[in-house]
Amino acid sequence: MSIPKLIQILKNVTINQTLLPPVATSPSPSAIINLKQNSIISWTVTLGFIGILAGCGNDSQPSETIIPITPVSAMPSSVGENGYRWANVSIGGGSFVTGIYIHPKQKDLVYIRTDIGGFYRWNAANKSWIPLTDSFTQAQQTYYGGEALAFDPNNPNIVYIAAGKYSAWQPKGSVFKSSDRGQTWQKLNLDLGMDSNDDYRWAGMRLAVNPHNSNIIFFGSRHDGLWKSQDAGKTWARVTSLSAKLTPKIGVLGILFDKQKPGLIYANVFGDGIYQSTDTGVTWSKIEGSPNQPQRMAINNNGILYVTAKSGVSKYGNGVWTNITPSGKETFFNALAINPKNPNEIIVASGQSVKTKIYQSSDGGKSWTEKKASLQQTVPWWYDPTHPMFSIWTSAIEFDPHLPGKVWLTDGFGIWQTNNINTNPVVWTNYEQGHEEVVSFALAAPAKGPVLLSALADVVGFYHDKGLNNYPSERFHGTPEWRDTLGLAYSQNNPQRVVRVGGARWNSTYTGATSTDGGRTWKTFPSFPANTMPLRVAVSATNPNLFIIITSKAQPLRTTDGGASWSKVSGLPDGPGGPWFWNHPLAADKVDGNTFYYYREGKTYRTTDGGSSFTLVNSSLPHSQWNSYAIKTVPGFKNEVWVSLDKNGLFRSTDGGTTFTKLPSVERASLFAFGKAPQGSTTPALYLYGKVTGIGDGIFRSLDRGQTWVSIGSPENPIGNEPNTMEASWQQFGLVFIGTNGRGIFYGIPF
Repeated sequence: MSIPKLIQILKNVTINQTLLPPVATSPSPSAIINLKQNSIISWTVTLGFIGILAGCGNDSQPSETIIPITPVSAMPSSVGENGYRWANVSIGGGSFVTGIYIHPKQKDLVYIRTDIGGFYRWNAANKSWIPLTDSFTQAQQTYYGGEALAFDPNNPNIVYIAAGKYSAWQPKGSVFKSSDRGQTWQKLNLDLGMDSNDDYRWAGMRLAVNPHNSNIIFFGSRHDGLWKSQDAGKTWARVTSLSAKLTPKIGVLGILFDKQKPGLIYANVFGDGIYQSTDTGVTWSKIEGSPNQPQRMAINNNGILYVTAKSGVSKYGNGVWTNITPSGKETFFNALAINPKNPNEIIVASGQSVKTKIYQSSDGGKSWTEKKASLQQTVPWWYDPTHPMFSIWTSAIEFDPHLPGKVWLTDGFGIWQTNNINTNPVVWTNYEQGHEEVVSFALAAPAKGPVLLSALADVVGFYHDKGLNNYPSERFHGTPEWRDTLGLAYSQNNPQRVVRVGGARWNSTYTGATSTDGGRTWKTFPSFPANTMPLRVAVSATNPNLFIIITSKAQPLRTTDGGASWSKVSGLPDGPGGPWFWNHPLAADKVDGNTFYYYREGKTYRTTDGGSSFTLVNSSLPHSQWNSYAIKTVPGFKNEVWVSLDKNGLFRSTDGGTTFTKLPSVERASLFAFGKAPQGSTTPALYLYGKVTGIGDGIFRSLDRGQTWVSIGSPENPIGNEPNTMEASWQQFGLVFIGTNGRGIFYGIPF
């Protein structure tokens, strides 16, 4: 049966399954990279985000009014093979939206770019975001980095993106073109090092289409200068006439065309100032007196150039620079917008801080009014009295040219709208449906309690009390200073007893917490060694007060009294460096409460005395430095241990790790998980993210311990954005979860 026909049948069938979202539109074959608009495929390995919440302690108080409103639910999904369907777990934003783009000629045509979660388009019909880049595979995971975006101002159907998460990765970043508003993409012949998750990702507009001639496009790169295309992206050439001094890793931060004067272009060269060209980029000259570290540029209909910078806010007209920084306020400003209907109305926002301030001027910057905020929250957990989530690292502000008074804003957690910027306070509403961008460290899906527990970067993690298609009510409580939960585990015989570890990167404060109600409430460890970063935790199957913690670049630790006291574990190497560590080296035997296992660099260790001492039991497994790995045990089966070694395959032991057998059918095991057995069976379901001989790459399920496999993945949605953790449900057969590094958490479920 064809997929389109299957989808049509599904649309006419009522399925009594609260976990299932509605079916997406059917896929269409394409010769170019097919990135379907309704396919669904992690804050990030955020190198520059470590200090974002410094100073946001328990005594912080929100300055804005909070008005909770009913959240919108129902997520789009993609059809997988063999009767599966895939969708995001609804969480609600949670990471940096670095730009917003509103088409001047097409109402409600709005795009956003994110630092690690790809690109999205606004769906005004249900106030949600459609992910546009979810069909990139794991081999193309760098393309989930949103370096830049530009639409053709003369053709609403055409849009370009520059995609590349890290310049050190292969393939390099590239520019893509879509002629159907991001539904499908064509890779263009420009491959350059890009770093969407690096410094100054919140600023600039590196990609621009000439409003006077849509064939002319400019791209300002971080490492390789300025590039130009004169044939709508078919070919590119470096612009050697721009002899600016480029700041390493930032380069040409922005390009801006004057909509009124053909040929006039401005280039934001961070660290060197503003350059201009009057002949469409053939020659360039520096504008003397321009800000040295410009962030964003905008030009009004009268030809006045406005610039935000680390030195404040300036405007340039008739050859003269004027300082218009709001008096007595912050000098560092970033977000900038000019009303296209009123050239004197300007909005600016102070630069990257935990509490951005927004200012409005109606006289071209001569005077300013600080805009207070009244918030309408659609995501329940965004309202946190100790850490209010609004204007945290504001990136972009834009007027909607089609609706007077409407303004859009993006920040470190998501997207906001107001229908009337001229009130004070301004009523802002967050719209996050479809925008899922969290980074996962660990997941748990126990046999009792919530359907899912998630350990996440920057937003702590969640007890998913509202199922998978509705936002959770709140973040993990009990440790409000935390930002990252790095490890999460429960006791097999008592899944209500849960342990998590983590802390706050911004002040290097780490600890852990225990829960006796399945993760709904938490109690911080009575003690924890100072200057110690915990990475992963494993809890005894029979004694929930006994657990072992792997620490960053230090000896593992154990406790027998629920965290009141600690001792070092003997026999194991120091832990790997953290916090950005994605492997899973530690597991508890699911039957014997005194047995734990540890894998590292081809060696398997075991303890049978509750973790007091480990012994090397196997050193025969293959090892590759950059391959991912995980060690897991199987409920109900003592001494059964499995190890995934990425390109080296999947291995099984039935004697506590003393010997291993490689599964011959598995060519690559990036991730794997065990879950509830099907009805009538005692063999747990086995899931794999990897490659199976005779089938290829994808997501698979086995009901006979890996002897045979069926593909359950979605060709539309391969979940390619750095998948880093996989768990399956012990409550519902067939339900499996995959956590990512910038596109949130996905779940697959049979229908």
